[in-house]
Amino acid sequence: DRGEFLFQTQSALDPVVIAQKLGGILIEEGRATDNVKGALERIEQTSKFDNGPDAATRVPYFCSGCAHNSSTKVPEGHRAYAGIGCHYMVQWMDRDTQGFTQMGGEGANWVGESLFSTRKHVFQNLGDGTYNHSGLMAIRAAIAAGTNITYKILYNDAVAMTGGQANEGDQSPQKIAAEVLAAGVNRLTVVYDPKEAFDPKSMPNEIERVTRDQMEVVQKELSEISGVTAIIYVQTCAAEKRRRRKRGNFPDPDRRVMINPDVCEGCGDCGVQSNCVSVVPLDTELGRKRAIDQSSCNKDFSCLDGFCPSFVTVHGGKIRKQATTEIDIGHLPDPEIPSISGTYNMVITGVGGTGVVTIGAVLAQAAQLDGKGAGMMEMAGLAQKGGAVHIHCRLANDPADISAIRVATGEADCLIGGDMVVTAGAKTLELVKPDTARAVVNSHQITTGDFTRDANFTIPFDQLDVKLHARLRDRLTVFDASKLAEAVMGDTIFSNMILLGAAWQQGLVPLSHEAITKAVQLNGAAVEHNLRAFEIGRWAVLNQTDLEGVITSETSNKPLSTQEKIDFRAEHLRAYQGAGLARKYLALVDRAQDPDLRAAIAEGYHKLLSYKDEYEVARLFTSGEFEKQISETFEGNFKIKYHLAPLIFGAGKKPNGRPRKREFGPWMMSMFKLLARLKGLRGTAFDPFGYTAERKMERQLIRDYETLIDEIISGLTPDNHRFAISLARIPD
Repeated sequence: DRGEFLFQTQSALDPVVIAQKLGGILIEEGRATDNVKGALERIEQTSKFDNGPDAATRVPYFCSGCAHNSSTKVPEGHRAYAGIGCHYMVQWMDRDTQGFTQMGGEGANWVGESLFSTRKHVFQNLGDGTYNHSGLMAIRAAIAAGTNITYKILYNDAVAMTGGQANEGDQSPQKIAAEVLAAGVNRLTVVYDPKEAFDPKSMPNEIERVTRDQMEVVQKELSEISGVTAIIYVQTCAAEKRRRRKRGNFPDPDRRVMINPDVCEGCGDCGVQSNCVSVVPLDTELGRKRAIDQSSCNKDFSCLDGFCPSFVTVHGGKIRKQATTEIDIGHLPDPEIPSISGTYNMVITGVGGTGVVTIGAVLAQAAQLDGKGAGMMEMAGLAQKGGAVHIHCRLANDPADISAIRVATGEADCLIGGDMVVTAGAKTLELVKPDTARAVVNSHQITTGDFTRDANFTIPFDQLDVKLHARLRDRLTVFDASKLAEAVMGDTIFSNMILLGAAWQQGLVPLSHEAITKAVQLNGAAVEHNLRAFEIGRWAVLNQTDLEGVITSETSNKPLSTQEKIDFRAEHLRAYQGAGLARKYLALVDRAQDPDLRAAIAEGYHKLLSYKDEYEVARLFTSGEFEKQISETFEGNFKIKYHLAPLIFGAGKKPNGRPRKREFGPWMMSMFKLLARLKGLRGTAFDPFGYTAERKMERQLIRDYETLIDEIISGLTPDNHRFAISLARIPD
């Protein structure tokens, strides 16, 4: 009545906002009952409990090995548009892609915008599903308008965003190429992944066909051609690869990637090159390194492009998935099953692709078997791409008691949290009943896609833990269900079922043991393993001391004192070069009297003194530590191959100007052993590698740092103390 918007016109409408708006109107018109006023007050109290920003968010990301990781890159200085499909997510990935259109409008926005822009050309991402639906019409419109644009059509053989359905009409790269050429594009290039079964010779000879390492070159060439050009990028959807490989319907390369953490410097270039979420952080005493999550890796191998000698491929090995710890569950007492008054409301959270949706399905099925009513919905969105998942589940003695499926603000009696980031978010915590809700949460630190772009990115798990305890207090049970699943079951995929078992044992689930067991059996997937995981969850909350012993590995990194850090690094330098270098290190460290400055110098100076030259890389590969790690990860008769770009072999440059890495067989170990023995040549006139610009720079950095520390120690005051510490840590 005042001509103002009552509800937002973009994104999703929140039930709380709707309730507050309608309640306000009822109050304004004098029609609000005491029940309405009471409900509004409860909503207000619950929703304002924590109105601060989320400490972290879990946004969807491309799957490991996703074709979009490579196809959406654009040359420096160029720009792209998104559209409908998984590639929409590229807008939050620093890929110079801004803006998007409705399905079928891809590029049509640039038809109009280009007339008013100084930019001469853009790229437009377009999936094969959208192309098949209506995308060809947009291409024809751009051709008719004479617009300078390059369409990058990804053929990944699946409508991936909505679950991996097949394209209708038996679509193929060959058919798309014929259609695009017939529409009148000025030039068409097919780019493909040579590891896959696609035969480039199946394309007409007049169409250029290149492998994906030429993608940047092709894009630069097409951007200079007037009118509409197109690229058909052929690479199968990573999620479909995984499904098809399980069924034996897709080539499965018999090799896997491993990173030698001792050689890795944690620069993050492998994450930048691959944009892959299977490259995960590994925190060590010598800093944050990188590792490959073998359980999620889809064998794209683009991480090998990271300019670093720490990568190897293991050929012929099978991943060890045996449990490393045996536990005796024994007899477990049955808990008191909670009663249901009206509805009993549960919220389950997690990360897409980890089996969290299955928990909701098991609960709904078990409720039916128990003769109860159940309403369950999945708030998933793009969650299958590693995003946040919320399962809303209402249970009732009579289905008629369930009037709405979605659990509203302050209504959840039970919270099962499969991921700290999602569980501690405001959208989750506002759902729980303020004074009575109970929760079981997995404390495992699952990193987000931000880590692929930011080498130093960390999730503030301590803040998340504080948020959970502030809301739930002593009604919260937290333990590392993922580490427990890996130790006892051999696979983290069972962590959510462990959480369900823990919640049931604590009396948070109003369903019988028999019904849950039967529901798992009816689901039919890994039945025996899932049933055991459920029992392990029950055991975990009853045996806290034994649980800690299982999930606290003997190899876990324990914080070292400053002196222990110094001793550790001095010993490392003795192995690196000799006792003389260790003495040099200790002499500078011991000059600092201030404890904080001493600790900073201990780390910074060591970092510079132990630079990773050819001798050190060779020493670390021949120490035996990495071979032990590989043997603990893989079994069978396997071979190790090394991925290096040594100057002496003249590997040359890639099309993008980066050094070209080559694969070297097991014989390289002999070369490593020889180089390791020659480390005494380091820094001498007889060092053949010491004359390169990089090695000269590394030695100069050491001298510069020593000069800097002299200045800091002689001029340290309380006023510049904090700045001095920051300077001393610059090598990190």
